[in-house]
Amino acid sequence: MEEIGGRTLRIATWRLDEQSDHPPVLFFNGIGANIEAVAPLAQTLTERGFIMFDMPGVGESPDPVVPYNPFTISWTASKLLDKLGIDQVDVMGISWGGGIAQHFAMQHANRTRRLVLIATSAGMLMMPGSPKALTKMANPRRYVDADYMIKNFETLYGEGLGKTSGKKGHMSLLKPPSPRGYMYQLICMLGWTSAPALPFLLQKPTLIMMGDEDAIVPLANGKFLSMLIPNNELVVMKGGGHLFLLSHKEECVKSIRGFLATAEHDDEDEDTAEAA
Repeated sequence: MEEIGGRTLRIATWRLDEQSDHPPVLFFNGIGANIEAVAPLAQTLTERGFIMFDMPGVGESPDPVVPYNPFTISWTASKLLDKLGIDQVDVMGISWGGGIAQHFAMQHANRTRRLVLIATSAGMLMMPGSPKALTKMANPRRYVDADYMIKNFETLYGEGLGKTSGKKGHMSLLKPPSPRGYMYQLICMLGWTSAPALPFLLQKPTLIMMGDEDAIVPLANGKFLSMLIPNNELVVMKGGGHLFLLSHKEECVKSIRGFLATAEHDDEDEDTAEAA
């Protein structure tokens, strides 16, 4: 637990005390999801430091006293980096957290080296998912009732994970958010869109990862982001539902590593050219 910008947040870090040639990753999670849900990814990227926190009212972070928005939560994340003594990060975000990741990358461009957007959209101006999936997505019962989550898993997250044996294992990683925490996360993004700003304010190389069977954030949203972001690469996970980061873990890690490694190689070439 750390006091960050007037908020008490549960923070998780990996390998920040180890020597590395790579900047650490700052990861923004999906709505209602706690640190443990993405911990397997942090544990797999052993060559990098990794930073993540439970949003207010999610996981072990206490309930928020007042609502927050993308600007204030990005500012809080920047204050966390200050506290950790980190100047620059590679920013990643999944689903709801992908919107926050976009906002952070524009609000704190000097702290963002590269951006990875996973199963996300431009916010309000998005192609909606299937009504059946969104109805269940909006039901907080999915975080309170494990049987409900398992029963409706394919509807919620697409067949990319719904048909795998790993869904019960994923459920064991989730802790229900508080009603206020869940509500404030929903309120946070109301009316928000990155679309008008992306062509002008997001100049960082960006990897966009989407699943072609995502019932919650359809592939069209990734294609829309790709049209707006000047320097991007779009990777589509075949047969991937909303949680392809788990169901297609090896493919995802390979794409992320390749993208970040290429970016680092380009940085070295720029440094060499400047020295010459």
